[in-house]
Amino acid sequence: MNVFLWVLQILLAVAFFAHGWLFLAPPAAMVELLKEIPAALRVFIGVAEVLAAIGLTLPGITRVMPWVISWAAAGLMIVMLGAITLHISRGEVGPAITTTILLALLTFVAYMRWKVKPILPRT
Repeated sequence: MNVFLWVLQILLAVAFFAHGWLFLAPPAAMVELLKEIPAALRVFIGVAEVLAAIGLTLPGITRVMPWVISWAAAGLMIVMLGAITLHISRGEVGPAITTTILLALLTFVAYMRWKVKPILPRT
């Protein structure tokens, strides 16, 4: 289970780092799509996703404050709830399903690293 959680954490971290980076430095083709989201909110979400991606992995690797993993996952859960709401309001079924799956995976990681398989801090 520990290996599965690590693989899941790394995959989620890569996905959220990439998505956060796209919000912070969008390519020209994506700028038009992001105009519906206010610039300050877009930057906030981008920074939150990049920091949370780091929070999903680095504390576990270093075993310094490993409880941050659950908090990072919980923070991303809030972001996913907002994303689901946005996609449903736009009538985007595919992205709403994708974000719902990400929400479920983040919930699983948050719970498992909090209660079932926490990473012990370095002594």
